[in-house]
Amino acid sequence: QVHLVESGGGLVQTGGSLRLSCAASGRTVSNYAMGWFRQAPGKEREFAECISWSGGYTYYADSVKGRFTISRDNAKNTVYLQMNSLKPEDTAVYYCAASSYCYTQPNGYSYWGQGTQVTVSS
Repeated sequence: QVHLVESGGGLVQTGGSLRLSCAASGRTVSNYAMGWFRQAPGKEREFAECISWSGGYTYYADSVKGRFTISRDNAKNTVYLQMNSLKPEDTAVYYCAASSYCYTQPNGYSYWGQGTQVTVSS
């Protein structure tokens, strides 16, 4: 079992930045690829980006490419999402998830955090 807890969400103005963290406990997160997803009210859960277990491979959705950066520190069992140049359309609950591979579909992930709210004001 892997227990994931996100933190770092909040309210920010357009153009601002936030850094989300996803802390893992239980099995070591270094065995897993990690993904970040987001879900806005009334919308389906959307893939944002993922990172391989080693950190050597990352994949980004077009909607966040060039603005968001995923990284991981396996020694700290933590994955990060640095979000820059935030837009109102980035407003959503952000979830981290663990999988055996860097999938873009939510059903590819076995473990999920509870989510953290990000709100970008215009």
